[in-house]
Amino acid sequence: MTRHPFRLAAACLLATGLLPSLAAAHEQQAEDLRIAHPFATPTPPGAMTGGAYLDIEVTGDRPAVLVGARSPASDVVEIHHMTMTDGTMRMRPVPELRITPDAPVRMRPGGGHHLMLIDLRGPLAEGDHFPLTLEFAERGEVEVEVWVQDATEGSAAADGHHGH
Repeated sequence: MTRHPFRLAAACLLATGLLPSLAAAHEQQAEDLRIAHPFATPTPPGAMTGGAYLDIEVTGDRPAVLVGARSPASDVVEIHHMTMTDGTMRMRPVPELRITPDAPVRMRPGGGHHLMLIDLRGPLAEGDHFPLTLEFAERGEVEVEVWVQDATEGSAAADGHHGH
């Protein structure tokens, strides 16, 4: 994970309203895929797992299939689906995630799909960022930069990408 060397200066500028959030809105366009606002939530010291979230939209006619991911932030990255049933959380890995032109994937904390970072190499601290490589069947790899931020802030920033 990389710590931004100017975090204190940026925080001061953010507090005064002179600089938009460094992690507020970022996206990656790769061929007919749009990856919007990759973010992860902070983890406590010693945590071995974390979650990463992003939106994937197909802007062309062919569906895309996310088949895997990897990052230097953890030993393993899995695609997971989480549900709540009668107050019980169930989280299961899924082998792939299909994205169709009419149904973009919007990953958010609290339910649905996410990327599980397993065997973290260090805690995820707010303000940090790290690379994540997404592996798509028939499309290859797309590298994105994941910002670590509060779940509420990350979700709001990701929601702000819609309509761009």
